[in-house]
Amino acid sequence: MTFAARYPNNKNVQLAAGAIVVMSALAACVPQKGAAPAPSSVITPAPVETTTSVAPPPATAVPTTCTVPNVVGMVHQYAQDTMQAAGLYMLLEQDATGRGRMLVLDRNWETTAQSVPAGQVVDCTTTITLSAKKIGE
Repeated sequence: MTFAARYPNNKNVQLAAGAIVVMSALAACVPQKGAAPAPSSVITPAPVETTTSVAPPPATAVPTTCTVPNVVGMVHQYAQDTMQAAGLYMLLEQDATGRGRMLVLDRNWETTAQSVPAGQVVDCTTTITLSAKKIGE
């Protein structure tokens, strides 16, 4: 006959019995004094290879001056590409007709003027304005 069947109405006795079982199980897990230690798995870290990094070579100096190319007569997109290939990135654009239109599709516009003449040597951070009109106007 089981313990619960023997004492069906006594919850305290059942709880005490359950506690004893749990404590016995835990006690079995604790190493006893004088007993040989249980074998354990020891993880040995892999040897670490050290490498010496070499400093990268010094970066090439960015040119401080650029020669302005001639972009008059080019499709506006190609004019911008040509200026940027020359190292000139500070570009503004405007409608050459004076109507204040925005140059949304650059391939539909033709460059009619540039604010800095072609062949001039300028600081690469110089702002250059390109004027353009729609092709066919």
